[in-house]
Amino acid sequence: MKRRTFTHLISGSSLAYAMHPWNVTFQNKPMRVGVIGLDTSHSVAFSRIINEADTDESGFRVTHAYPYGSREIESSYSRIPRYTDEIKELKVEITDSIGALLDQVDVVLLETNDGRLHLEQALQVFEAGKKVFIDKPIAASLADTLKIFAAAEEYNVPVFSASSLRFSPGTQEVANGTAVGEVLGADTYSPARLEETHPDLFWYGIHGIESLCTIMGTGCKQVRRTKSDLMDQVTAEWADGRIGTFRGLRTDNAGYGGLAYGTKGVSPAGMYEGYEHLVVEILKFFSTGQVPVSSEETIEIFALMAAAHASSERNGEFVTLEEVIQTAQT
Repeated sequence: MKRRTFTHLISGSSLAYAMHPWNVTFQNKPMRVGVIGLDTSHSVAFSRIINEADTDESGFRVTHAYPYGSREIESSYSRIPRYTDEIKELKVEITDSIGALLDQVDVVLLETNDGRLHLEQALQVFEAGKKVFIDKPIAASLADTLKIFAAAEEYNVPVFSASSLRFSPGTQEVANGTAVGEVLGADTYSPARLEETHPDLFWYGIHGIESLCTIMGTGCKQVRRTKSDLMDQVTAEWADGRIGTFRGLRTDNAGYGGLAYGTKGVSPAGMYEGYEHLVVEILKFFSTGQVPVSSEETIEIFALMAAAHASSERNGEFVTLEEVIQTAQT
């Protein structure tokens, strides 16, 4: 069967996404991608997008995977056997350690669902000098988020993290000014299921939070949060006076979306539009070493969520991002 091209994979997207300047090979062979963590559907989905595309065109192939991954979160570790079988169908070899994987690959997708493991796993990747994408959440605490980026700088290894929603074409058109002009404010929503091992929004609410921050840009100053069994309501104020909100839903049929308000009108934003757009950005990053999301922006997103968590513990009062960053640093 003829392999799909990346143009086919992202058909209907803007020309910027349809172009593929990352078409490179490593030492005259496809760049070998390793996956750490088979406890999330992202591992198989991203690998399938890469390996079912034309390798001659993309210059990449997922070749090895290490399954673990969480050994404590039941909703994660219970999926490892199935995802291991599925990724083997893509002709990906399973290794028995991260070290063994790193010996066989050129770049890494760190997909482990349990953010508490990311710092330890990322340090092994940094020590090996491999460029790495770390899936959401980059960590299970703001303190670990800061440590990951500090270690990446120390080892001089490029790294970035992002939700796939960031690169949805509709959200990007709002963020770059095409859809509504200058953004004055935004409201987003997404599922916000909870996991007791992670601060509330870190586990799943990050999707809608990252959409909000993508639309609004950096400069969030303070946050307050109202929490109930059914949902979260987060109100964030930017230093320039703009206001953005996030509603985290805990119902079974919660989706992704929102509205952006700008100088030229109002537009839907924050929708889920597939994983392909994120995978394209990851491969461009692997090829060039240029991160599409800065460490400063990712730190602000996690500081926003940490401030929201602190706000709920203080009966919904405003908490500044500066405060939680200072606390995390100490």
